[in-house]
Amino acid sequence: MRTRKSRGQLGLLAALALLGAACGGDPEAAAPEVGADAATDGAAAEPVEDGDGEAVSGAIDIDGSSTVGPLTDAVSEIYAEEQPEVTVNLGISGTGGGFERFCAGETDISNASRDIEEEEVTACEEGGVEYTEVRVGTDALTVVGHPGIDFTDCLTFEQLATIWGADEPATNWNELSPDYPDRSMEVFAPGVDSGTYDFFTEEVLGDPEEGAEQPRADYNASEDDNIIAQGVATTEGAWGYFGFAYFQENPEALKAFAVDNGESGCVEPSLETAEAGEYPLARPLFIYVNNESLSDPAVADYVSFYLDNVNDVITDVGYIPAPEEALSEAQTTVEEAISSAGG
Repeated sequence: MRTRKSRGQLGLLAALALLGAACGGDPEAAAPEVGADAATDGAAAEPVEDGDGEAVSGAIDIDGSSTVGPLTDAVSEIYAEEQPEVTVNLGISGTGGGFERFCAGETDISNASRDIEEEEVTACEEGGVEYTEVRVGTDALTVVGHPGIDFTDCLTFEQLATIWGADEPATNWNELSPDYPDRSMEVFAPGVDSGTYDFFTEEVLGDPEEGAEQPRADYNASEDDNIIAQGVATTEGAWGYFGFAYFQENPEALKAFAVDNGESGCVEPSLETAEAGEYPLARPLFIYVNNESLSDPAVADYVSFYLDNVNDVITDVGYIPAPEEALSEAQTTVEEAISSAGG
């Protein structure tokens, strides 16, 4: 479990500076972390009172998606300015890893870059955890490559499947097209606990549970998107994918590919194309809240604050706001859950 750190530490450029000083150039040795103590400059601000007229204090445990992590971190950073007596502990173990802890009752909130799956629903039921799903934004999952790749700006879903599928996966760029050079391909991508891994696999290969091709296993896997970004940026011919925020932080260090799903031609990842429904790898982002935790005034206040303020920071982080209808519905649902929990 890590406590919050400034979201400025998400930047890959700082990681690359560390990498240059690290012996052997091990990507993990220099990777920055998402999550952090909310430090304030100078004297601490006076705690704001909650809806009951009492100052809020305590600790909130959050884990899960590395994609949603920067967004939760940004909200937590401004929350700390108003409620410095509340400690937000933010972990990054991937959507699957986050749900594992959440359904065991170990965390108050789980960040997720996909819907909760049936086996996770069952785990929560067995663990006695009732929860509220909250849509907090939209991401344009981004396919990236080393900035030295200058022979293509767009990859088709068929080519992505050739890279990502387990059936003779590509190890050289010329396996995707005879027009591409003889250049070795190194793959850096999320691990199996990641919701990004699940989403990309199903979109490109189809649902493995329905007989679709399984994803390759011979690649550099990490639940930390900073490490993936660093690996792609520093390895010639490298390819990978992660949330758009990680590309937006470092557009000069990485190349983002447009993608073609065979229906609308090559579409570049952007907030605009995702919001317009044009980008084929756009996806919803969520937080899941343990209803019992909402009996804690600190958790109830934080979740309400999150929904009231997420749209003020989301575009700066690199994502687009959830539809107003979805956010309004989430606010109503959370208010009802807080009332039921007595928070």
